[in-house]
Amino acid sequence: MNKFYWLIIISFILSQVAPAFFIPLLQYIGFEGSESEIFGTAIAYAMTLGFFLVVLFSWKAGRDKQFDNRRMATGKTILWSIIGIFFAFAGQYAASIIQMGLFDIEPGSENTDMIVNMATAVPFMIFVVAVLVPITEELVFRKVIFGSIYKKTGFWIAAIISGLIFAGLHWDFENLIVYLAMGVVFSFLYVKTGRIIVPIVAHVGINSFVMLIQVVYGDRLLEMIEQLEELEQGLQALMGVFY
Repeated sequence: MNKFYWLIIISFILSQVAPAFFIPLLQYIGFEGSESEIFGTAIAYAMTLGFFLVVLFSWKAGRDKQFDNRRMATGKTILWSIIGIFFAFAGQYAASIIQMGLFDIEPGSENTDMIVNMATAVPFMIFVVAVLVPITEELVFRKVIFGSIYKKTGFWIAAIISGLIFAGLHWDFENLIVYLAMGVVFSFLYVKTGRIIVPIVAHVGINSFVMLIQVVYGDRLLEMIEQLEELEQGLQALMGVFY
């Protein structure tokens, strides 16, 4: 494996453990905030550091030429980047249905809830989760891990192995099937188009949607839901008067 690929993996691992060093550093320099704000800020800094290192070493590693014969033209790449977002949502939805049917697991994720809480406390986390993390993860899990295994095994084994690693490192084993499904979708997009930018855009799209719905417009949506419930109750009361 390309020596820079190992540096990419090491950089990613470093970003996962770096919060343990950033938390006491923030406390030492007198950072003021709640425990959630300190923790969220430490993770944001760690993920940002990991992003820059992974992007740097990916640039040094160069393009993975094994997919050159599949590389789509710019126009088709843009089209598949948009299609890829819908594929990611479809894969997530299908996996959620399977989980509910087989294991009676309700939709929702403790990992996502934790991230949403941190993003609410630390606004910079919104950008980190929506943009920096997806770019980093696609370079690590698709370009490096999937790409390296694909050379030896072909699509399905590589997609499943890289997808399981991708799922496991989210520490949300209850939703393992959902993360695995998304990993397979992103791998498919990479192979289909020959361009890592396509799964990156799809991943950024789905993460950005979650941040917008649950963080940026979360309070407003709750207000709208409450208003609709009040309207429904009012209509039911009105209908009771007529009948």
